[in-house]
Amino acid sequence: MSKNRDIFGLLICLGISLGFMLLSESCVHWFMVPITLCGIILVKDAQDWLTGKLDIFNPIGIIAFLGFYFFYLAPILHVYWDSWMRYVMPPPDWRLWLGYMGILNLIGLTIYKRISGNPLVPHQTSLRGQWTLNEDRFWVVCCLALLGTMTLQIYVYQSFGGILGYIHTYEDQTDAFRGMGWIFMISESFPILSIMAYAVAARKNPTLRRWSVIILVIILFIGFRMLFGGMRGSRGNTIWALFWAIGIIHYWIRPLKRKIIIAGLIFLIVFMYSYGLYKSHGLIAFNALTNPLQRAELAEQGGRTMDRMLLGDLGRSDVQAYLLYCISDPNNQYGYKWGQTYLASLMLPIPKSMRPEGIGKMEAGTEAQYGYYSDIFLSSRIYGLTGEAMLNWGIVSVPFVFALFGLVVVKLRRFILNVPTSDTRVLLIPFIINICIIMLIGDSDNIVFSLIKNGSLPALVVLLSSQRSSTFPTDGKLREGTILQSESE
Repeated sequence: MSKNRDIFGLLICLGISLGFMLLSESCVHWFMVPITLCGIILVKDAQDWLTGKLDIFNPIGIIAFLGFYFFYLAPILHVYWDSWMRYVMPPPDWRLWLGYMGILNLIGLTIYKRISGNPLVPHQTSLRGQWTLNEDRFWVVCCLALLGTMTLQIYVYQSFGGILGYIHTYEDQTDAFRGMGWIFMISESFPILSIMAYAVAARKNPTLRRWSVIILVIILFIGFRMLFGGMRGSRGNTIWALFWAIGIIHYWIRPLKRKIIIAGLIFLIVFMYSYGLYKSHGLIAFNALTNPLQRAELAEQGGRTMDRMLLGDLGRSDVQAYLLYCISDPNNQYGYKWGQTYLASLMLPIPKSMRPEGIGKMEAGTEAQYGYYSDIFLSSRIYGLTGEAMLNWGIVSVPFVFALFGLVVVKLRRFILNVPTSDTRVLLIPFIINICIIMLIGDSDNIVFSLIKNGSLPALVVLLSSQRSSTFPTDGKLREGTILQSESE
């Protein structure tokens, strides 16, 4: 059976690659070889995730599904659509550097796959103790946190003259939000705290576990997320929070059906496209959603077309290829940062006035792309796991960061497979999976920001509401087999 899946996955990748080469002469190039091999490495796990052999929140399955697009489809689509990053002097032939980057990724993915192992084979590990929910303490802590977050959000709206004033402030693209990060860190935690409260209540109330109620809760959560920070121009805030909320429901209340996840992926594409228009044009974008001509015009003006969204927001292929092209140019005097960008990210909680200047990712990326940087112009591009590593140590670092990534993913999977179902740390598992995804497609500053801004208050609530003991429970573990059996019933 495993051999059949391997052959089927191989045929899928070969068929897709051959199809693109028949459709476009631009795709008839040697870069397709390493890119296709990257897809072959990931396709079996991605297939198992899509068909239900792996649990919906198995990190190896999620990474494989995302990686199949990230490392395989996205580079090909760049060539097929002839769509590339803007505001740079392009290389003579993008395909050449996509191919070189594909070779580096192929080496890295081979190492990652070797470390992460077979996701269908459970990894045993011993957990020391458990975290048990103290419900009385939880309701006190959670209600106080909800009250505090709501109060701060009301204060934010009042500070800008109400919700419309808040939106218009964002539309004006001013620095009015500067210095309010600690307020947003607290106030925008309301939606995820409310989901935690719902999950705890639903465990003892069968009515709250009905599918109709769950779907209504998800819809309400999206509404809450838009009110609590969603209109401030960050799609990631809403998307990652929704991922966390769905994960809590899946682990803590009842396993989600796979069709809900498929519907969620469709919603993700529609939301990212629609919200991208809002990010560029403000409220006028919502009026354009029902007018195809106006929508297309706004999308083109703001660089928010569907192809740019799929390749720019969900991929890093051209950015990493261009970065490789720049640092490989003998005329480029870029100097590797030797870990400075990671150090700068760790110092994000420190006030900006107290941090050293010129060592961050934005400065490094700008210098690599343009040969200089200044306070007037800094590139805000995201480089991904391999991109930031190359900014610091060059191409020799790529295998090592993939190995580190593999160790993080397998460690998380072992924890998921062995943690008790009643352990309160289960409430944080989707957020940690989220961090793994950001680790692959984002940069170190995105990781630190998410840990502090999105995770600190909910994690504190879980910590304060838990009783820690050294005994190990007997109520079962979050093994994939158990979850998949429950899902099919």
